This record gives sequence, structure tokens and C-alpha cells, in this order.
Amino acid sequence: MEWKGRRGSRNIEDRRGIGSAGAGGMGVVGMLAVLAVGYFFGIDISPLVGGLSEPQQTAPRQLTAEEREIGQFVSVVLADTEEIWAEVLATQAGMDYREPSLVLFSGAVQSACGGASSAMGPFYCPGDRKVYLDTDFFRVMQRQMGAGGDFAYAYVIAHEIGHHVQNLLGVLPQVNRARAQAGQAESNRLSVLTELQADCFAGIWARHAADRFGSIQPGDVDDAVNAARAVGDDILMEKSGRAPMPDSFTHGSAADRSAWLMRGMRSGQIDDCDTFAAAGR
Repeated sequence: MEWKGRRGSRNIEDRRGIGSAGAGGMGVVGMLAVLAVGYFFGIDISPLVGGLSEPQQTAPRQLTAEEREIGQFVSVVLADTEEIWAEVLATQAGMDYREPSLVLFSGAVQSACGGASSAMGPFYCPGDRKVYLDTDFFRVMQRQMGAGGDFAYAYVIAHEIGHHVQNLLGVLPQVNRARAQAGQAESNRLSVLTELQADCFAGIWARHAADRFGSIQPGDVDDAVNAARAVGDDILMEKSGRAPMPDSFTHGSAADRSAWLMRGMRSGQIDDCDTFAAAGR
């Protein structure tokens, strides 16, 4: 993926060098309570990192050269999503795109949705319309998920921006209300459909970014599809030593996640990403 030397976004809030003070006082129980009502739709990587923990106080520090470069990469990808979704929402939904902010953090972070540990993976908070990303997640993807590559990392960002698009379209508020009144199985099903739609929206971004910027190189699409499969619930359960149980899925299987990503790439159309209609609801 060609990204160096290209325009970055102004909507980056970098908190990585300012230190952290745990998970904002909520603790693990508080974070799980937030998850239960559907505020966070991030990628739960706790099976790969040994469970949730509340990070200790860390002192301010200087960012490494690698961290600065990753920050630049994230900024360029975010700028691409801004351009693409401004055009797509205007032409396909007749609405303006309101740009979110993206917060880079290390270890733990506070959001309008509460405190969170990096073990929860990247997430979008509809309360403040911000995406939160500990860029160490990219290292986890490469070393523990076998899903490295710039376009794979860009897919993760685009997926979280997909949740922002869902929020603008009114999907997230509707899902949260439905999940609050549903039993566990139905709540999980709605969560899966929400995640798969965000994958499809990431595919829309990829399709239009390839056409508009010409930044996609051979093998990039394979990297993104591999990343989508790597964060499938069945794969994460298997890696944590558990048998995959579809009723407990909250993000979707590897096959479904990669399929909806590719659907968005092939179509480029919001209407073709209606996972809820496809599921008969």
C-alpha cells in the first residue's frame, strides 16, 4: 500500500506519549458492563493477550521513530476515509459526512464510553464519535494473528470508521436499543450483524480508495481478507483453546467477515451492505 508522502488527517489526537493511569477507574467489571450494552464494537483480543488487566500509571515519554511513522500512516489512512465517505454518503445517502477523531493511545484510555484497556482492541465510541487505537495492536496482528501488512492495518482503521458511518446513518442507536431489550443470544446476533456491516463498509472504502488514489498494490487485498479472517470469532476461540460456539459469536466467523469485506469491495454500494436485511431482520 502506497501511503508515504500523502496527505494526513487533522483529526488525530495522539495520547501515546503523555502516560496513562489505568483504565479510568472503571476496572474490568466496568468495562464488561459497557460491552454488555453494546457501546464498544471493537475487536476483543483478550484471548490472545491473556485476559484483561488494568494498566499501571506510566510516565510521559518520547515516541520512538517507529511510533511516529505508525502515527503518520494512521493519519494518511484516516484522511483517505474522510475523502471517500464524504463522497459516498453525499452520493448514496444524500447526507453530509461528519469527520470523527481518531485517538492514538498506549495501554489504557478514557473515552465518553468509559475507560478501556488495549486488550479490548481498537474500538469506536458513539458517545464522543471517536475511534480509539493502541497501535501495538498492529504488532499483535502480525506476530500472533499472522495478519500483517499495511493494507491489513488500514482495514482495521476502516472497520472502526465503518462504525462511525453506522452511527451517522442511525444504525448504532437502533442496534443498542434492540440489544438492551434482547436476550443474550439475540444480542450476540445483532452484534455480529453490526460488525459484518462495518466490515462491508471497510470494503466500500477499499474499493473507492483503490479507484481514487491508486494506492493499492498487488497482494494488498489478500492482506485485508486475511486480517478479516484472523479476527473471526471462531479463529479467536480456537486460539484461546475453546471450541467455536456460533451462538456466542459477537463479531462473526472468519468466513463471514471476509465475505462481507469482499462484498463491499466488489460493490462499493451502501445498500449492498445491509447485513440485517440479509439475515431476515
